[in-house]
Amino acid sequence: MSENNSDLLKGLFIGGLIGMALGLLFAPKSGKETREDIAHKANDVMAKAKEEYEKAAEKTKTIYESSLNDLKNLNVRAKEKAGELESKVSELAQQGVESIQGNKNRLQKAMDAGINAYKEETGREKV
Repeated sequence: MSENNSDLLKGLFIGGLIGMALGLLFAPKSGKETREDIAHKANDVMAKAKEEYEKAAEKTKTIYESSLNDLKNLNVRAKEKAGELESKVSELAQQGVESIQGNKNRLQKAMDAGINAYKEETGREKV
């Protein structure tokens, strides 16, 4: 139970006791009637305190369940985002590999062309 709920219950109980005490001091009734009134008032105060406690407990339960549900949703979304990021990283890595392979092929062709040009040039000089 939260501190606010505890304070509320204490306040209800103390307020009920003060109300009963004031009622006894100013009530022109016999002892038996006064005792019965005290018993009724005490029962009323306890019933109200119990009702407020149950309301607070239900509210706390609702907040707890809502928070738990929110955490589960966040967990699901985090996993989805992690999957998306993993997929994107994989895609970028593949693009990098393809780019490196393409550059390697162009470099090989350029080297081959250079070698061929050199051979042609050196072959002409001998002729």
